[in-house]
Amino acid sequence: MQCLWLTLADPDPATNGQLIYSKGLIEAARDAGVTLRVVGLARRESTRSVCKLLGIDWRLAEEQAQSPWRRLLSSMPVVAQRGNAPNMRRLLEEALAERPWDAIVFDSICSGWALAAVARHRRQSLLPSRVVYLAHNHEVTVGRRIAKTARGLRRVVKAIDYLKVRRLERRLVAAADLVTANAPEDCRQFAADAKGRSIVFLPPGYGGARLEARTIDDSVPRRAILVSSLDWPPKRAAVEAFLATARAMLEREGIGLQVVGEAEPAYLETLRRRFPTVDFVGRVDDVRPYMRQARLALVPDLLGGFKLKGLDYVFNRLPIVAMRIALPGMPLEEGASIGLFDSHAALAEGVVELIDDFPRLNAWQVAAYDACADRFDWRRIGHHLVQHIRKAERLSSTARRDASTFAAASRSAHLAAGR
Repeated sequence: MQCLWLTLADPDPATNGQLIYSKGLIEAARDAGVTLRVVGLARRESTRSVCKLLGIDWRLAEEQAQSPWRRLLSSMPVVAQRGNAPNMRRLLEEALAERPWDAIVFDSICSGWALAAVARHRRQSLLPSRVVYLAHNHEVTVGRRIAKTARGLRRVVKAIDYLKVRRLERRLVAAADLVTANAPEDCRQFAADAKGRSIVFLPPGYGGARLEARTIDDSVPRRAILVSSLDWPPKRAAVEAFLATARAMLEREGIGLQVVGEAEPAYLETLRRRFPTVDFVGRVDDVRPYMRQARLALVPDLLGGFKLKGLDYVFNRLPIVAMRIALPGMPLEEGASIGLFDSHAALAEGVVELIDDFPRLNAWQVAAYDACADRFDWRRIGHHLVQHIRKAERLSSTARRDASTFAAASRSAHLAAGR
């Protein structure tokens, strides 16, 4: 199968959840036997721009700056504007002209800038490519929540962007022969929006290290850890809201709090000044030593969607406390393998209650590991995706044949009636 894969950017190194999911799916599809052309933006962290490597033909363009006014006046939502540049459109047009692709993959709404060109190409093709939309979130839900939490003029801007998100996401779903989502709730949302259309559940895999055993006892510092890349405004808002609520309580109880993950240096410095008792580490090459020095892991996110840091926690045997909405798609049971809470204050109180409860901490990390051990395999997920693409192709090919037969029969009947 020849597949044109449109993604936001080169996902290597994978420094956040979106890049991890894209990298895992691209490589899993390759391993399942698909030949790939990947079009996206280059990143400073990676040196490749055109590179053919192990079944993947990378075509990457430098990101081009856009003025704030152009972004505001564009019909595209902000999330899809980074790729909407002349050099990216050129790479797309070259790929579409080069060969008839079996499938064209939109890897998240960020690739939605290419929808009009792909739709035009399909209309002009004798054998149109199948279109696949790999949703990273139910973006309408995310956009609505972001707009509701914004204030002042920013709320107006976010509300306008939400309308753009809604329009683009609906167009992507309507155009796609196959739609996938990585969280069960997102699958249900898409199915409801698409009037019961079947949506394929496609969770991420886990390719990191697995800690075979661990015992949490008083040799481990009284510390909770939050592993998260702080490069997305909703994540920043959730982390700041939690810290504002929890910092004083945890400090009073002598509980350390550490935040590890990618963030702009200036933003990290702002956080350090605002929350001086919290240890903001920033980006690290290996997060495992930090996880081994914590008793609990935190997920204070206020939006749904699969959180890949949940898998890092589970397979490094860190018991998790999270907001109830924060970890859909993971087979964890409240009170037996995870603690779930309805507010940041309750989450902080849960940390205080659990931090010295070694029997419960160890029971939770063992139960969570066992529940996830045989799931989240990238190779299996890649085969699952490719099978569904092939199935969509067979169904669409059958539909095209039926339509052609019907049209030919209709023309013959019309001519016969005319005679």
